[in-house]
Amino acid sequence: MAPGKSSKKEPQILEMPSQKMAVVHTKGAPDKVFPETMPALYGSVYTLKFDLKKKGLPTFKVSGLRARYPNAQLVPKDEWTHIIGLPIPEDTTSLPQKVPGIEVKIETWEYGTIAQILHLGAYDQEEATVERLHRFIEDNGYEIAGVHEEEYLTKPDAKVPKTIIRYPVRKK
Repeated sequence: MAPGKSSKKEPQILEMPSQKMAVVHTKGAPDKVFPETMPALYGSVYTLKFDLKKKGLPTFKVSGLRARYPNAQLVPKDEWTHIIGLPIPEDTTSLPQKVPGIEVKIETWEYGTIAQILHLGAYDQEEATVERLHRFIEDNGYEIAGVHEEEYLTKPDAKVPKTIIRYPVRKK
């Protein structure tokens, strides 16, 4: 499919704006890390949302969880670095901390030109989809210019999990 087309099931090249995020940094196997960090991350973001509502200020929809994996291809799974985030309003300046020992920070995730594809199925079955996206990037004259990112559109226990796999790219 040519760059810019809109089917998420096909690889695509898009422009994506930067996004302010509530973020947790952690390390370890995903099946250990996610259950430990999700209460802190979601607790912080939902508390922010409800605090805004109580004050009569504009609120926001809590959207898909995103995770960046800067070293997933380089180290064993139990040593993976995870940068896990949820989008928050651009004017957010502080976040409530809900779980002692797990800091939720504010960061801006930069995007620009990205390549992405929708993976349907289990997380441990993503390899063919990732390879397809890598070929698409190469075949369209781009190269990967940042870390692997996933955006989870469904819960992990969904019958068919839906995950957007994304990379920042640049022309060669």
